[in-house]
Amino acid sequence: MICVSLAEPSLEDFRAALKGLELAEICIDKTSLAPAEIKELFASPVPLIALCRPGTRTEQERRAAFLAAIEGGAAYVDLEVGAETALREDVVAAARGKKCRVIISFYNTEETPLRHFLTQKIEECFDFGADIAKIVCRVRSSQDCVRILSLYEARKNLIALGMGKLGVITRIAAPFLGAPLTYAALAPGKETAEGQPDYETLKTMIKYLNA
Repeated sequence: MICVSLAEPSLEDFRAALKGLELAEICIDKTSLAPAEIKELFASPVPLIALCRPGTRTEQERRAAFLAAIEGGAAYVDLEVGAETALREDVVAAARGKKCRVIISFYNTEETPLRHFLTQKIEECFDFGADIAKIVCRVRSSQDCVRILSLYEARKNLIALGMGKLGVITRIAAPFLGAPLTYAALAPGKETAEGQPDYETLKTMIKYLNA
């Protein structure tokens, strides 16, 4: 399934963007939505993933955002593997109480580490309560792509993707290697991460390869 990653400026813009989608990721850290607006947004009939990366909101604000999303009806929460223990435990416990699935993610925006390091991170994600582990690394060579895609041999319930233009192939291949979902931008110019193909292009590529 293709998940469209969204970072719209307002609640109404998010609602408009969700029309016709099967699944979307809400990048809460890239918005100024208040907890009440987050809760309202996540009551959408479209299944939504709550993502709130560190940096733009305090840990207390991130906790409030995640809990508002879960209370609203989030299908998934996505929390980084390095999150503070108290935050992670609160969010995972709240998700379990609402039958919301948990994605624990590892990001490396500089490089693709060695395979044994990445497999350790995958196990760490599951140890911390993940239903799905997600690995996202900067791709600088075709060998990096091979290393990322080889991770699917090690574990089920895994999403492994490459950042950057060279990483686009990992986003196309992911569903064919067992990833429960892959990510796309709503449209050209709406990317929330470098190397995201737009939704229509990715859908066409996957449909062609499935033919």
